[in-house]
Amino acid sequence: MTRKQKRLTVIAGGVGFILVAVLLVMFAFSQSIAYFYMPSDLAKTNVAPGTRIRLGGLVEAGSVVRGEGSTVSFKVTDGGGSVPVSYTGILPDLFREGQGVVTEGTFDTAHAFKADSVLAKHDENYMPREVADRLKEQGVWKDPKEATR
Repeated sequence: MTRKQKRLTVIAGGVGFILVAVLLVMFAFSQSIAYFYMPSDLAKTNVAPGTRIRLGGLVEAGSVVRGEGSTVSFKVTDGGGSVPVSYTGILPDLFREGQGVVTEGTFDTAHAFKADSVLAKHDENYMPREVADRLKEQGVWKDPKEATR
């Protein structure tokens, strides 16, 4: 083999290695992506069972039902629709009705949302930006900072 052929072999091997690494990273990211939806979006979109999503909105008043053990059922609403959620685990201390929440999980075959994580607001002015923006568009939620101006 000449020097030129050795050099081309090394370059081709390097490019091939980088290509395989990029493909593996892209595959790993595609497995962990969770798309964000509001309850009214779910009425328009058909989400396949087992698809991992984030569901955001407000905890509907009067919908929190404590079940057996640490199982809790509640509804997430955005004023245009509501989705029943079932969660087994310890809820955040600030979780309550009428507050902003983002849940992450999957729909089962019976089209019931099973959350494996629940995030609640952490102070009286905080709501996740994507949830707040969507609720503002629908006129359901107003930013307390804007109300004082």
